[in-house]
Amino acid sequence: MSDSTEVVVDKSNKELQWPMDKVRQTFIDFFVQKHQHVFWPSSPCVPVDDPTLLFTNAGMNQYKPLFLGTCDPNLEMSKLQRAVNTQKCIRAGGKHNDLDDVGKDVYHHTFFEMLGNWSFGNYFKKEAIAMAWQCLTEEFQLDHSRLYATYFEGNEQTPTDSEARELWLQYLPPDRVLPFSAKDNFWEMGATGPCGPCTEIHYDRIGGRDASKLVNADLPDVIEIWNNVFIQYNREADGSLRLLPSQHVDTGMGFERLTSILQGVDSNYDTDIFQPLFVAIQKETGARPYQGKVGPVDDPEFIDMAYRVVADHIRTLCFAIADGAVPSNDGRGYVLRRVLRRAVRFGRQNLGAELGFFTKLVPTVVKLMGKTFPELVEKQDHVTAILLDEEESFNRTLDKGVHAFTQMVSKVVQEESSEKRVFSGVDAYFLYDTMGFPIDLTELMAEEKGLTVDRDGFEAKLEEGRELSRQEHLKKQMAGMAGKDMRLVAEQTAHLVNVLGVSATDDSHKYTWNQDLTDCQVQALFLGRNETPDKIGFVQQITAESGTVGILLDKSSFYAESGGQVYDTGMIVPASADCGLSVQVNNVQLYGQFVLHVGQVVVAEGSSTDAVWNVGDSVTCCVDYKRRAPIASNHTMTHVLNFALKKVLLQDPAKNDAATITTTLTDIDQKGSYQDETKSRFDFSWNAPLTTEQLRAVEQVCVERIEGAYPVDSYVAPLADAEKLSSLRAVFGEKYPDPVRVVAVAHHPVATMLANPQDPQWYEYSIEFCGGTHLSNTKEAQAFCLLSEEGIAKGIRRIVFVTQDDAKRAIAEANGFQAKLDKASVLEGGEELDAKVKVLSQEMTVLSISAVRKAQFRDTLEELTKKVIAYKKQRMAGISEEAITKAVAVAESTTDSNKVVFRFDFGVDGKVAKQIITGFCKKVKDKALLVVSADTDADKVLVAAGAFKDVANVVDCKEWAMAATVGTDGKGGGKADMAQFHVSGTNTIDLILEQAKTF
Repeated sequence: MSDSTEVVVDKSNKELQWPMDKVRQTFIDFFVQKHQHVFWPSSPCVPVDDPTLLFTNAGMNQYKPLFLGTCDPNLEMSKLQRAVNTQKCIRAGGKHNDLDDVGKDVYHHTFFEMLGNWSFGNYFKKEAIAMAWQCLTEEFQLDHSRLYATYFEGNEQTPTDSEARELWLQYLPPDRVLPFSAKDNFWEMGATGPCGPCTEIHYDRIGGRDASKLVNADLPDVIEIWNNVFIQYNREADGSLRLLPSQHVDTGMGFERLTSILQGVDSNYDTDIFQPLFVAIQKETGARPYQGKVGPVDDPEFIDMAYRVVADHIRTLCFAIADGAVPSNDGRGYVLRRVLRRAVRFGRQNLGAELGFFTKLVPTVVKLMGKTFPELVEKQDHVTAILLDEEESFNRTLDKGVHAFTQMVSKVVQEESSEKRVFSGVDAYFLYDTMGFPIDLTELMAEEKGLTVDRDGFEAKLEEGRELSRQEHLKKQMAGMAGKDMRLVAEQTAHLVNVLGVSATDDSHKYTWNQDLTDCQVQALFLGRNETPDKIGFVQQITAESGTVGILLDKSSFYAESGGQVYDTGMIVPASADCGLSVQVNNVQLYGQFVLHVGQVVVAEGSSTDAVWNVGDSVTCCVDYKRRAPIASNHTMTHVLNFALKKVLLQDPAKNDAATITTTLTDIDQKGSYQDETKSRFDFSWNAPLTTEQLRAVEQVCVERIEGAYPVDSYVAPLADAEKLSSLRAVFGEKYPDPVRVVAVAHHPVATMLANPQDPQWYEYSIEFCGGTHLSNTKEAQAFCLLSEEGIAKGIRRIVFVTQDDAKRAIAEANGFQAKLDKASVLEGGEELDAKVKVLSQEMTVLSISAVRKAQFRDTLEELTKKVIAYKKQRMAGISEEAITKAVAVAESTTDSNKVVFRFDFGVDGKVAKQIITGFCKKVKDKALLVVSADTDADKVLVAAGAFKDVANVVDCKEWAMAATVGTDGKGGGKADMAQFHVSGTNTIDLILEQAKTF
């Protein structure tokens, strides 16, 4: 971070009674010091373990397992009863999307902070309302005459929240305690599951009036500042409500809104949260100062709108990238790319900014927010590099997009009358999807051309793309589930906990190998969502006709898919020999504390089809350990690869002091991984492709670890102790249980390392938190082969590798290809070598071998190709001389014509033909030459004609060649002194020669 970055505010922080940092800290201290809440840090704004969210969009997101009763009891979070924090939130894309509104007014944001306090089965409405009132009127000293409270008015399905109303009447008069419908005052997680009424607190910025009619009217002068959600019901599949046994409070208060009120300004953008950014924007762009204008009348050039867009979007991108996201072509990455391009476009078009201006705003964001969110400071260089690359890329795309738009407009103008000129929604989607143009940019550009955009057509195309994405995601989730929806979502997990009383699955037996697990009790049987009358899906019994089913057991030896490792497969068989009903398990998923085994009911040959399974039956888990072995091998070697990358790409940690180590180890972060029985895929942050030498070194480290027979040790330790290990590598943003399982690929057991956690020698080993299944020793991996390395997004690389038999096959395949190359290498540069190089080049493209060896083979083939080219040049030179000699001889024997027609086969190489014509013309000054050459393999003919310039004035060689190829599909061109034509079909040669002679 540059020390020269100066944060300037209209009023200095000393003059402000409520600078932003004080607002934030006062809220937190109130709940921690006066009401015994635990400060629980903000989760990343990029969700690590919630696939239903593009971004964290509310403070409650990270607490969903507590609300659902599915939190892992080993996590520290499971012990929470009261919590408080400020949560980083992004609302751009998905259900909650404010992106297109940012800039148009003075209160929408894509990034914002949500101040919140929570109760998990502890206090409820009385305490929550009292705390909210005390916090606002005593801590922040807001004028209570400007406050209004709302409550849920009730409907046919849900009763009025009379309790909340009565509680508010202790603080406010009846005309300021207002009822509202479910739209504003009832919260639901989904169509079924936990839900409850809300009570909101609204603030009148003007005061001294009755503003009750303006509450929830979407006006900037009367705004919601506090929302308490009382999670007290479960919505059943039939729409009815059931009271939850444990009731919770979820609070959200907009930090930016509260700060604007306390600083006495009418807009969030007028606070010290944004004003320093506006100063920085003006400095970088040279635009006039920000004036807070809104709308085309007051702000016709949209300068203030651009200020708000740029300031908001740089915050969003800094936080999202620091938390692990990167701009890309799909999912949240595409949303971020759109955010950046929207900001850059407004900056360049409306503020007159130069290339790179946006990236220069990063230090200001870091200085403003880095104290509260230190990850911004830690990741500043990474954020800057990603943004600069994206900004430069879009500037190139912007010009292409404008060109494409211009062509599309021209087509509309030509085809439609001026009264009905509409820019196609399909074309608008193309610009959006391919060029990264936000729809509002296309609409603005179209308006300047007198066109309107077919917004309905655009939205239809957009929804079509979303639906394809949704279907693809669902297809992956439901793999092996015979078309049934076998997911356990909110209503299922709540039903398991609150109705069926199912306890957490003990899956500690997944670390046992080659041993069936007996005496497992069936706790629940699941047919799938919407497969039962109540739509929830649980039954007491399954039969041979049940088809695909889900089994929940009290204990299991199956590994459920998580942490990038694919699930186990196998069989669950009945303990009773009399029952011929079994389940072939083909998918295992983890839902909170429950392991769901999904499979197909099978009936043993000769058994009765009347057999059944009931809840409470005893069964045996039989994992397919033969399939698990390569998965474990790939997982263990993923840990080794992670270690090898840091060892090779960064300075060797074992040779540096502790300060250097701390700095360098943050430069590479794991961004994802996936291991199945055929391969492993590992994604990591790095800003450049790995060189062949780097890949060779990484692969060699992995091979050496296998040959060194390193033990793989696991040990469950207290989280605080495990985090002290000096060389520990953990996934950024991941939540780890306490105690946590530590996996080390090392010659020392984990317990020994924990006794001296800062010992520098541990940097020579792979040490990670991991709940997956592993080898007991690296020698069991047998072999390692790094197949590929590629970029998948800005700053993100991906390596794919194989181990065990797959690696041996890849190595053998490479050895076989090497033998072929060796044989080819001893050949002279003749036709045989030429043919061999063509075959081997084609063969290499489909080889599944080491990326390092493939690079070596590519280099060897390039050398052999050079050898072939040299041979061809030498051969062509000899052919040219032979052809010239023969052509001159024919010319000398021709006394009755100034034209020579000559056939000489050398292929259809135009360069050779030019050499022949040029050589002939140097020796024969009084005649023109037309040479015909055939390539029988390609079934093509070359016709070339040329003459010395004086002869060309008499014999037009272009006309001559054209006349010779009449009646063929000859194509070519040239000038009077030299021309060439290519003809398909060697059967045309006689015709060509005859027509050439008669010209």
